[in-house]
Amino acid sequence: MLEGFLVIGVVVAVGVVVGRLGLLPDSATETLSRTAFFVATPALLFVTLLRADVARVLSTGLVVTALAALAVCALYVPVGMLRRRPRGETVVGSMASGYLNAGNLGLPIATYALGSAAEIAPALIFQLAVLTPTYTTLLDAVAARRRGEPTGLGTALLAPLRNPLLLATAAGLGCNVAALRPPEGLLEPVELLADLAVPAMLLAFGLSLAHARRPGRDDVVCLGAVVALKNVVHPVLAWALGTAFGLGGPALLAVVVSAALPTAQNVFGYAVRFGTGVTLARDAALVTTVVSVPVLLVVAL
Repeated sequence: MLEGFLVIGVVVAVGVVVGRLGLLPDSATETLSRTAFFVATPALLFVTLLRADVARVLSTGLVVTALAALAVCALYVPVGMLRRRPRGETVVGSMASGYLNAGNLGLPIATYALGSAAEIAPALIFQLAVLTPTYTTLLDAVAARRRGEPTGLGTALLAPLRNPLLLATAAGLGCNVAALRPPEGLLEPVELLADLAVPAMLLAFGLSLAHARRPGRDDVVCLGAVVALKNVVHPVLAWALGTAFGLGGPALLAVVVSAALPTAQNVFGYAVRFGTGVTLARDAALVTTVVSVPVLLVVAL
C-alpha cells in the first residue's frame, strides 16, 4: 500500500517542483489536462476495456461496488444544493465522493493487499464504463448551458457523441465482446498514447498544487462532505452491502479496500477540462489521499 502511495507522491511532487520553479507556463495545467482528456485517456480506456475479462468482472463484487459508489455519489448532491454551489461544482463534488483512484493507486494496492491486481477490476471497469462517460456528459451539458448554448432534448441526446471517453469506452467494450483485436501495428501507438494518461494527470495535479491555497478555504463544508463520504461512508457502505449480498473473506475485503481508495486525480482533470469545481476537485484528491492511508491500513488489518 505504501509503495502505491509513494509512486503517486513522487510524480505529483515533480509537478509541484516544476510549478514552483516556473519551468512551464501558467497554461501548462490546462494543456496537460486537455491532452489527457482528449488524447491519452480515451486511448487508455480503449486498451483497458479491450483486454478486460468481462465475464470475470460481472460478479457480485461488481454489483456491490456499483451500488456503493452510486449511493455516495447521490449523497453529496443535497450538500451542494443546500450550500447553493454552482451546478458544475456539485457534479464535480458528487463525482469526487464516489470516483475512486482504481488505476494508478488501486492496482498496486490490490497487488500488495489483496494478492492480485485483478481484484480491483470490478471497480475499474464500472468507473470506465459507467461513471466516467456519465459524469463527463453531465459536465459537458452544464458547460454548454453556462456558455448559453441550447440544451434541449436533441442536444442532450447528441452530447455523448461529443464525449471522447464515452466513444472510447464503447469501442473498447464492443471490440472485446465481438472478439475483434486490432493488428499490433495499429494497437502499439494507441498503447503508447495510453501510457501518457496517468503521468499527465498527476503532473497537472502537481502543477495546480504549486501555488494553491490551503484546502477548504473556498467551502470547507463541501470539502468535508466529500472527505467524509469518500473515506468513511463509502467503505462502510461497501462492507454493509457486501455482507448483505453474502460476500465474505477475500471477496468482502476486495470491495471494502476498493471503496476505501481516495478520490482519483481524474476528477481534477475533468474539472479543469470543463472549467468548474477545480478547487474542490484538487482539494478532494489531496485530502482524501492523505486520509486514506490510515483508513486503508485499518481495513487491511
